[in-house]
Amino acid sequence: MTENRALTSFSEDEVAFREAVRAFAQGEIGPLKTSMDTNAAMDASILPKLFEMGLMGIEIPEQYSGSATSFTMACIAVEEISRVDGAVGVLCDVQNTLVANAFLKHCTEEQKQKFLPMLATEKVGAYALSESSSGSDAFALKLRAEERGDQYILNGHKLWITNANEADIFLVFANINPDAGYKGITAFIVERGMKGFNIGKKEDKLGIRASSTCELTFENCEVPKANVLGEVGKGYKIAIETLNEGRIGIGAQMIGIASGAYEATLDYIKGREQFGKSISSFQGVQFQLAEMRIELEAARLMVYNAARLKDEGKNFVQEAAMAKYYSSKAAEKITSMAIDLFGGNGFTKEYPVEKYWRDAKIGQIYEGTSNMQLQTIAKLELA
Repeated sequence: MTENRALTSFSEDEVAFREAVRAFAQGEIGPLKTSMDTNAAMDASILPKLFEMGLMGIEIPEQYSGSATSFTMACIAVEEISRVDGAVGVLCDVQNTLVANAFLKHCTEEQKQKFLPMLATEKVGAYALSESSSGSDAFALKLRAEERGDQYILNGHKLWITNANEADIFLVFANINPDAGYKGITAFIVERGMKGFNIGKKEDKLGIRASSTCELTFENCEVPKANVLGEVGKGYKIAIETLNEGRIGIGAQMIGIASGAYEATLDYIKGREQFGKSISSFQGVQFQLAEMRIELEAARLMVYNAARLKDEGKNFVQEAAMAKYYSSKAAEKITSMAIDLFGGNGFTKEYPVEKYWRDAKIGQIYEGTSNMQLQTIAKLELA
């Protein structure tokens, strides 16, 4: 199998983990992915199983009930789950590479003891930065936080928040001092059920449809000061740092989606006959397959190079931007070529590749558009 050659740089533990996650994804998520996509909703059985597998607290230390492994392991999990269903893959990704990562680095010990065991064993997290006026301009936030006694009062809205329907713990960025610009941004831990906090409209999306993407509303939402994450006015640093890490996770999601489409195509062309022989025997088809394989391998190497750098404590910002940019472009290309090779069948929902194509498109948009990745890469080259 071609995939085995791509695993030569992985340790025995990582290979065993990959195989376990793959078996779980195929056995537990695979049978549900079509109905979840059609219904645009996560099946209720999925979340408990993700927690049981230890896939929602991969880097969280054992003392907080987590799996105590590495960022690379988190990327392996996201890739293998996304190989089956990108919607479940991004749920796992946001939990690990955004929310848990931010909490591990910036929570007080008291906050860690409260929130990390919940994230590792039963509660889903969401990352709430985007607003209608702050997409790529992430710090043009209009959500306001006003200090009042022993709490902050939040007013405003968030849009396009992944995991919103399933989440109980939200990492929310608001500005406590608009005159200070981005230096007024502060991170808050908002819990479902807090007074004045509501989950709003769920978006009807092209792809990753089972993943919930919702509006959040804050109407005099009361957040205790004990739920401030990190330093007041330093939320922008948390946001930048976390997104740099999260982009590697999105890269893992993209190579997972691309892998699923590639493997489905490989099987299909071997069995599909035209003119009395398998279409895999035609040079034109072989060249397209080779191009898909090259793109996939290059994207995978970029993603795991960035993950290794992150695990080793080295600077990885440019590598993360390159990995996200390249993997998202490669995923769109590979899934589109898969539809081409499936022919008319590829355009129907009876076959799997149209879903992979729909799921791949978001990779060039969320957690920093492709243009923003190019800007980051160029700035670091010119620095």
